[in-house]
Amino acid sequence: MAKKILMIVTNVDQMDKDNATGLWLSEFVEPSTEFQQAGYEVIASSPKGGRIPIDPNSYSNELPRVWDGVMEPIHDTVPLSKVDPTDFAAIFLCGGHGTMYDFPENEQLQDLLRHFLTEEKIIGSVCHGPAGFVGVVDHNSRPILNGKKITGFTNEEEQQTGLESVVPFMLEDQLREAGADFDAGEAFKDHVVVDAPFVTGQNPQSSLSTAQKVIEQLKNR
Repeated sequence: MAKKILMIVTNVDQMDKDNATGLWLSEFVEPSTEFQQAGYEVIASSPKGGRIPIDPNSYSNELPRVWDGVMEPIHDTVPLSKVDPTDFAAIFLCGGHGTMYDFPENEQLQDLLRHFLTEEKIIGSVCHGPAGFVGVVDHNSRPILNGKKITGFTNEEEQQTGLESVVPFMLEDQLREAGADFDAGEAFKDHVVVDAPFVTGQNPQSSLSTAQKVIEQLKNR
C-alpha cells in the first residue's frame, strides 16, 4: 500500500462580502503533522490547485512555529484533475466554511471518493470536510453515506458561529438527507466516529484525534 495520504482543501476565500473564509488551518496542520510523523508523505490537492486561502479566524497565537514547514503543501496544491488516486493509501477532506462552496457536486472529487470507496481505502474528513460527501454515489448509483455512521460540524455548532443564515446549507441536515446515521457529540468537543471506510471528526477540536484514528485504521489493514 502506498505511503501517501491525499489531503483535500478548499480554494474559496469568501462566503459573502462580509465574511471571509478558507481552510480552517488546524484541520490541515494537525492531521498533516500526525501523518508525516507516522511516516506518510502528504500531498495537498484542491479543486483549482495553487495556494490555499486560510480562514483568518483560524489563526492563533497558540500555533507553534514548527507548523510553518508543515504548511508547505498548501502553498501550491495539486489540482484535483491531476491527482492519480492509485498513489494514495487514504484521502482526508479538511474543513473550513469554504468547503461548503467548492466541495459539493465537484465531479473530480466525486470520482476520487468513488475510487477510495471501491478500493476499500480509508476516507477521512473533519468539521465541514464532509461537505464533499454530499451528492456522491458509488458505482451502483447508491449514496455513499447510506447507512453509514458519521459526524461533522453540527447544526448546533453552526448556530453558535452565527453563520447559519450565510452558509448555503446546514451540513448536518444535508448529511442526514444523504442517508447518513449522523452522530452529534457535544458542541466544540473532540468527537470522532469510525465506520469503515469512513473516519470523521466533528469540529476543529477533533482534528488531531481524527488523524490518529486514520493512522490506526491504516495500520490495521
